[in-house]
Amino acid sequence: MNRPRSRAARPRAPIVLAVPALLAVAFLLLPLAGILARTSWGELGGHLTSEGTRQALTLSLIVSGWALALSLVLGVPLAWLLARVDFPGKVFVRSLVLLPMVLPPTVGGVALLLGFGRRGLLGPWLEDWFGVTLPFHTSGAVLAATFVAMPFLVISLEGALGGLRPRYEETAASLGASPVRVFFTVTLPMVAPGLAAGAALTWARALGEFGATITFAGNLPGTTQTLPLQVYLLLQDSPEAATSVSLLLLVIAMAVLLALRGRWTGGAPRPRAPRPEDTDDEPAAVRKRVEAAPRPVADRETWPLHAEVTGFNQLTLDAEGGTTIAVVGPNGAGKTTLLRALLGLTPRAHARLRLGDTDVTALPAHRRGVAWVPQDGALFPHMSTLANTAYGLRARGVPRAEARRSAQEWLDRLGVGHLAGRRPAQVSGGQAQRVALARALAARPRLLLLDEPLAALDQTTRSQVRHTLRRHLEGFGGVCLIVTHDPVEAVALADRVLVLEEGRTLQDAPPADVTRNPRSPWVARMLGRNAWPGTTTADGLAPADGGHLVVADALPAGVPALAVIAPEAVSVHREKPTGSPRNVWPGTVREITAGGSRLRILIGSDRAPDLVAEITPQAAAELSLADGVEVWTGVKATEVTLVAL
Repeated sequence: MNRPRSRAARPRAPIVLAVPALLAVAFLLLPLAGILARTSWGELGGHLTSEGTRQALTLSLIVSGWALALSLVLGVPLAWLLARVDFPGKVFVRSLVLLPMVLPPTVGGVALLLGFGRRGLLGPWLEDWFGVTLPFHTSGAVLAATFVAMPFLVISLEGALGGLRPRYEETAASLGASPVRVFFTVTLPMVAPGLAAGAALTWARALGEFGATITFAGNLPGTTQTLPLQVYLLLQDSPEAATSVSLLLLVIAMAVLLALRGRWTGGAPRPRAPRPEDTDDEPAAVRKRVEAAPRPVADRETWPLHAEVTGFNQLTLDAEGGTTIAVVGPNGAGKTTLLRALLGLTPRAHARLRLGDTDVTALPAHRRGVAWVPQDGALFPHMSTLANTAYGLRARGVPRAEARRSAQEWLDRLGVGHLAGRRPAQVSGGQAQRVALARALAARPRLLLLDEPLAALDQTTRSQVRHTLRRHLEGFGGVCLIVTHDPVEAVALADRVLVLEEGRTLQDAPPADVTRNPRSPWVARMLGRNAWPGTTTADGLAPADGGHLVVADALPAGVPALAVIAPEAVSVHREKPTGSPRNVWPGTVREITAGGSRLRILIGSDRAPDLVAEITPQAAAELSLADGVEVWTGVKATEVTLVAL
């Protein structure tokens, strides 16, 4: 009997691929084995401690250290420019960065000589103005090493920056951080592994540089003779010593590669093991304290909103301070574009924006007083939740102690104060959303933008966070815009519902009005209603998908309109009904889904558009409903609402 394997069986490599792969490994391994085999182990210590080797090693460390420093000063900004900014000639600049990696080193040395030598393009000016001569000087060796090594840093860091989603930097800017502050406090810490990998490779490449150095800086002992150049000379006079020094360089290079395992070679970091305390439930004492806390008092100052948005979005938006607006619409309607236009972060749309008495249109994102909470919160992973919450205050110059005290108060208000010392990876999704909200509110914005803040939460957590959010929006003196696809959020949180379609306002009204008279099929379906667009007739509606609908309160004929039918108003029968419904169609059950304590039945018909009915499980059992069952549906004329479009 075969024993079950505890691990998934690994695929066996085809012989056609395995043999060339093994030959490639042997090809790479054989030269290294040659060094190990030819090393005079008894004389190794003497070779490595000789005066010439120590002098060359010291010089190599100095040259590679300065080359790394220059690469960091020049290469980090260049990598950021290539990763974050679109500009004419970007492809040429990136090719220029890669050129030293593919250029023969001696050709690179010649190019440096013609650029910085005494007869080069810049060399005479350097000598005349500053008395600086680079060729055949230690500074020349540094320049040569930087020329060939800096591309490793730029390419590695550009890749790390490309993998860093801009929402972290955009969120930091919305909290009031200047671009320089964002770069040093958010961008660099988050790409630190890529930066470290690039720096290590740059240093190792500079340490091993030979061709450009000997061509541009020469091979002068104590001045430009680094370890690789010494190996070249030792091969002629003392091959055993050359092998020993080569072994030293080999060990250094291998140590660097082993240190970079999982960063440069593509290995993914191991996922963090789930912690048992990573749940959305806060301690009972904390929850009671939050629920018993007094409701926030509205700020004395309020900031009305006036925005004129052009571009993809074309609308005008006015709201008094303290107003919460739910922004809804189908995918591609321009909801997120509207938020980004108000932040000044998208070329797709432009907003003329006034907050209170201040026109902020010409101001950059970090000076607008507009805080943004993206869908996943975008908490900075390298900071604690307390430091995250205090970030906006610190960016505005608030002293550290005061900022942390205010941040702790906001975390306490939202029931996550006990998580102040944890990193974002150590909290649950619901807790992270509350921290993100606390961070935005603590920054004292004049306009608050929430992009589907509860979408990633489970139903229980969503209800808790929605309750907390509603309590704290009552004390907010600015305008809050919430993008949502959840009708419960729109009704529970918003004073107004803004319906967008293709970037334009389709409806802007209180939630009750939108619920009763939705002007969009998408909104009606979001609210759980059947929505049939069509053209009015003398007694009802001719749906665009065919059929005829009789209504009690008809509109003038020939008007584009939307018929709205509640699912609970649709009756389902196994036989054709003979009672009061004036709208009766045969159909087939296509899908049955559970919705709370009731079932939603999708019924298709060739005489009318698809229709959703809502009935009890008991009624479904009595009718023996299942997919494919033939049924009849009925809708009373009085249960149909016509909305002119």
